[in-house]
Amino acid sequence: MRPLHKIGAFGAALAASFTAAYGIGDAVSPISTDTEGGGHESAAHSSPAPGDAAPGDTSAADTSPGGLQISEDGYTLDLRTPRVRADEPSTLRFVIRDADGRPVTDYRREHEKDLHLILASRDLTTYRHLHPTRSADGTWTTTATLPDPGGYRVLADFTPAAEPEGLTLGADLAVSGTYAPDPLPAPSTTATVDGYTVTLDGTLRAGGESDLIFTVHRDGKPATDLQPYLGAYGHLVALRSGDLAYLHVHPHEEARGSTPSGPEVAFSATAPSEGAYRLFLDFKVGGEVHTAAFTVRAGERAPAAEQQEHGHE
Repeated sequence: MRPLHKIGAFGAALAASFTAAYGIGDAVSPISTDTEGGGHESAAHSSPAPGDAAPGDTSAADTSPGGLQISEDGYTLDLRTPRVRADEPSTLRFVIRDADGRPVTDYRREHEKDLHLILASRDLTTYRHLHPTRSADGTWTTTATLPDPGGYRVLADFTPAAEPEGLTLGADLAVSGTYAPDPLPAPSTTATVDGYTVTLDGTLRAGGESDLIFTVHRDGKPATDLQPYLGAYGHLVALRSGDLAYLHVHPHEEARGSTPSGPEVAFSATAPSEGAYRLFLDFKVGGEVHTAAFTVRAGERAPAAEQQEHGHE
């Protein structure tokens, strides 16, 4: 699966210069919720980042991130709610349109859903993985409360029934208020969420596939009661810091199942360039989904001999 489909990271639907924080405008600036003028902004950062494939270059097809464009292969993400207020429940509406401008109403189900929606703040400190509902006319709707003002990226991951491959399209969402971007959290191989400790083993590599293994513990003991979520024992989204490009992530076959398992969940990931990335691991226990977040830095691609030894080429 590509971003999600070839997962699948984010986010991370991520630029040559990786900074500790991504700001929009001034470091502190008011963002208006006035929606007059309508429409949505064009896709930001649509030019390839270092390490990405240039137009016409198919050599890096497997490493090209998704989510950087609002339109691709004849399909367009029409975000009908381009602005919302911070820290208030908001309804988001959008339509996926085909090359003739008609709403798409027939999708191929991937990871148990017709469409996956990712919301991520530009500083990668807020993350939401949502599953909107679709009306008969093709309009998708979901609700979300985004705590902090600033710029966000909306990433729609889907496969039209008429297409053999899926797409990840992205659009900008403005959340009103006085915006002071947070720094990107420091790289770490350990994350704590809701009483669970998750450790990461493995290194993200630029331009080549590598393994990422997550181990979940609770009260110092391995968590062996992970429940299947979206077809696997864990779901990973990876976003590149700077432009929030959405990476290719693939769960290992042993990460799939129908009965409780754990504590390890393994993925293969491909980073399009060196730099900072944010990983968001969703895992389910006791019917509740938890999200562990990690900051990692992608290094250079491993030598060809090493790649072949691990069966990645």
